[in-house]
Amino acid sequence: MKNITFFILCFLAAGFAWGQERHNLVIVGGNPGGIMTAISAAKLGKTSVILERTEHVGGLPANGLGATDIATRSATTGLFREFVDRVKQHYIDTYGAGSEQVKVCSDGYHFEPSVGAKVFGEMLAEHSDKITVLKMRQFDSEDTNIVLRNNRIEKIRILNRTTGATEEYTGDIFIDATYEGDLTAAAKVPFRVGREGYDEFKEVGAGRIYKYWGGPEGAGSTFQGDNAVQSYNYRLCLTNDPKNRKDFVKPANYNRNEYISLVEDVWAGRHAQSAMQQVTPAMMEENRRRIKAGHPSEIPGDVWGIAKITNIVHVPNRKTDANNQHAVFLSTDLPEENWPWPTSSWEWRDRFAQRLREYTEGLFWFAQNDPELPPHFRKAAKEWGLAKDEYTDNGNFPRQVYVREGRRFEGVFFFTANDAIPAFIGGRPPVYQASITASHYALDSHAVRKRESGRVHLDGFLSYPSAVYTVPYGVMVPKEVDNLLFPVPVSGSHIGFSTLRMEPCWMAIGQAAGIASSLAIDEQVKVQNIDITQLQDILVQQKATLIYFKDVDNLNPNFPLVQFMGLRGYLPAWEAKLQEPIDAATLREWRQRSSLPLETATPGQTTRLAVLQEIRQSIK
Repeated sequence: MKNITFFILCFLAAGFAWGQERHNLVIVGGNPGGIMTAISAAKLGKTSVILERTEHVGGLPANGLGATDIATRSATTGLFREFVDRVKQHYIDTYGAGSEQVKVCSDGYHFEPSVGAKVFGEMLAEHSDKITVLKMRQFDSEDTNIVLRNNRIEKIRILNRTTGATEEYTGDIFIDATYEGDLTAAAKVPFRVGREGYDEFKEVGAGRIYKYWGGPEGAGSTFQGDNAVQSYNYRLCLTNDPKNRKDFVKPANYNRNEYISLVEDVWAGRHAQSAMQQVTPAMMEENRRRIKAGHPSEIPGDVWGIAKITNIVHVPNRKTDANNQHAVFLSTDLPEENWPWPTSSWEWRDRFAQRLREYTEGLFWFAQNDPELPPHFRKAAKEWGLAKDEYTDNGNFPRQVYVREGRRFEGVFFFTANDAIPAFIGGRPPVYQASITASHYALDSHAVRKRESGRVHLDGFLSYPSAVYTVPYGVMVPKEVDNLLFPVPVSGSHIGFSTLRMEPCWMAIGQAAGIASSLAIDEQVKVQNIDITQLQDILVQQKATLIYFKDVDNLNPNFPLVQFMGLRGYLPAWEAKLQEPIDAATLREWRQRSSLPLETATPGQTTRLAVLQEIRQSIK
């Protein structure tokens, strides 16, 4: 009995000490943004604890998002590119350089969920002396779980979901790497949920919009703001390999009425792409006759079989990243029902996650089995199922909801769509001298409402082009809390956030967060007051791209020079053209900008590189 009592006392004492352990960085959230924060801080000798709510780290790239969302691959580098290169190397080492797996992995940008998780695990393990990963640790966004004093977070309280105990964590800098922004909200940083109207920032895509996919805005668009949150789904890992395929089963709470509209969409060939503008009622009737005769749909822009309910991007080993199908009215997104998620409790979120899972399972069951659908449509859909070798502890289903957008905070810099769009055709978006990464993805939002009669598409389902842009440090910095950074639930409008919210960008911002935290600790300053130039110098040393040039990548020996000068306005075009002779107009402009005589430079003879080097040597 004494031995048992002694063991219990030791266990409790160990748990208490663990909960009270101090780290340089306390990171809430084990998604890629949080992981890269810890790694970049570790490279500078700082310790971190990652508090992850689930039993697995890696966030969405470890939960089905294997088709990396990035438009210009070389725009975002640093630790993100290291992750990508490690993914490619995994496939080379496992299957051989000439294998089909290496080809399909698309230079490491397309990968299986288990491989994403493996690579994140390996990157963390290399810094195990500096990074502690604790799983099943839940932060609830309540006043009682955070201690703020003199504009600083002193400690936070975390629920250990395994033991039920409350643990306390103290640190120098606190990092919110949650998709929802739970920690930052608890710190009383102002936030937004929903959509801004066009009038507020004059943004393309703002407010209520019905838009053909790939086409124009349609009737019903008011461009007015509201509280609507873009829909969530699960990124499914499917396969058509019979040896690795697990068939979908009808969920316990199956409701056929939720999916019945798919029947008419299949027979008529109805969809939401711009090609639908040319489709007539007569064409849809003819399509119905063709399908009845055993042929697939021939409506322009329509898709058949499993593609009618999910968009598929192939990843190695005959698997997929299966996302919501953008061009249809019914897919794996579940609009409207997720609106409370950003500010709700985890109890509510868990109920919604189960509801979304059963909805998704029911959708696939319906597409593969409902007798009102054409038999050859059902047969085509049945070729696909869940991959048996993924998520083996969760019935082969992703463990994490794809939370596309939670709270968005009002930080030092508020990012809008206008920060990602060129001021003129062929030009750059605004270049910010305080940039911490370049990035590029379309302005992209999923639907906020379910199907409405007479509309060309679902409300809020849209995409508008952007160009490679710069992301200022201030998007993750609060105006008042002195030791908090939020590299994932960043500061921006609904449409501005819609391009920042991609995992490569979050990884890059996380890398900057780790360095910024280290600088704030070393210099004993607020996160608002760190030396931005020093932050940028370290980022460039770590091969991060702060401003993108088509002709100078991060392996070029002149990369640091071009990054520095580009952010200061000397290189406004997309190419640096370092080896070209400087022209007279550019030389005059650089003399004026630098306030230097540049007397040794001769138009038509001296290279642009030589002039930039002279200017750089004079800039402190």
